[in-house]
Amino acid sequence: MSPEYAIDGKFSMKSDVFSFGVLLLEIVSGRKNRGFHHPDHHHTLLGHAWLLWNKNKGLELMDSCLDNSYVKFDVLRCIQIGLLCVQKLSLDRPAMSSVVFMLGNEGAILPQPKEPGFFTERSSTGNDNLISNGRSHTGETITISTVVAR
Repeated sequence: MSPEYAIDGKFSMKSDVFSFGVLLLEIVSGRKNRGFHHPDHHHTLLGHAWLLWNKNKGLELMDSCLDNSYVKFDVLRCIQIGLLCVQKLSLDRPAMSSVVFMLGNEGAILPQPKEPGFFTERSSTGNDNLISNGRSHTGETITISTVVAR
């Protein structure tokens, strides 16, 4: 959910761009933004990606399942585009047509991303028992009700 929608209830086409950026970073990392935990800080996946990007360690975000099958340029480009999409201010985010162009054209020059939305550390939730190897685990519950005619 984009910051402007979460805070002010304002929705625009740039809100969808923000959501797409979250999805792109989730795909590259193999982790969900919601429930993301890291042992060194309390940032979301977006904040973690931003921290790594600024340290020139963007590849550390990549899911290990891609270790033997990735092209460094492509992974870093996807991370950069994801970060461009999740920038705090909607005016700074690219239009979706620009995102499609950037993804499809290796020669397109990309600007450096600015700070993502929600780049603040969360307090510890105390749900450490749900964390294993730095990945969060969620349970699914289903309830089935039947109606008995009398």
